[in-house]
Amino acid sequence: MRWDTVLMVDWSGGADRGPRPKKDAIWGCVVSPAGAEPPVYLRSRPVAEAWLTTRIAAERAAGWRVLAGFDFPFGYPAGFAAALTGRADALAVWDWLEARIEEGPRTSNRFDVAAGINARFPGVGPFWGNGLRRDIAHLPRKGRARAGHGMEEWRAAERRARGAFSCWQLSGAGSVGSQALTGLPVLARLRRRFGAAAWPFEPVADADVALVEIWPSLLREAIAARRGADEILDAAQVRLMAAALARLKGERLAAMLGVSAPEEGWILGLGFEQELAAAVRAC
Repeated sequence: MRWDTVLMVDWSGGADRGPRPKKDAIWGCVVSPAGAEPPVYLRSRPVAEAWLTTRIAAERAAGWRVLAGFDFPFGYPAGFAAALTGRADALAVWDWLEARIEEGPRTSNRFDVAAGINARFPGVGPFWGNGLRRDIAHLPRKGRARAGHGMEEWRAAERRARGAFSCWQLSGAGSVGSQALTGLPVLARLRRRFGAAAWPFEPVADADVALVEIWPSLLREAIAARRGADEILDAAQVRLMAAALARLKGERLAAMLGVSAPEEGWILGLGFEQELAAAVRAC
């Protein structure tokens, strides 16, 4: 099991970050048969989606299979998909969000969409972290304000991944909730456009384009050891993740992909941290 091109993306739920490369923004990196490329700064989500679409199309036109990794949760704790869509299917959530999340260079309706989802549940929550100045009904600013919504706080993957944040948190340092709400619609469109397989919800062994969830902080120590002195962390993460996964032998990558998490999703490399860290250090 091997892909020709490895493409890694560090996503962001924030607004357009401007023309100058900076941290806490979207970064992408590609390792292909043509070689390892420097990380690319992508100032906004619309810019990033256009880059992804163009780049994957070019790789496929060259006849190369693509493994594309994104650093946000691909699924939610068990029971959420069925409560939201009537189907215990993470991909149904992708499509549901795609139909409702609206994006501009500096705007997004993700907080209002999250509030609308919360209104469907009993109690208060599960989403929290209103990052706007205006109050939004059904979306508390603090996690402790939630009660009685019936959802688990963590997926099984987060319970095993030291330091991982809950997918329900939409704002604040380290939060990933906004990344998921804004990133999953993009994945839904990429999946439809390229016939991509979404791991671990679909078989990926024979996929020309495979979409996988990553979490670079799983390898924080190895990445810190190989990060350039003045290199932006987000850029270092996608550069080293792409290089490390490109180095793996097919059977080892197959082992990392051989998990069963049909509703919640999983983090690529979770349970194989030492092996993947060694690949990072070898880059």
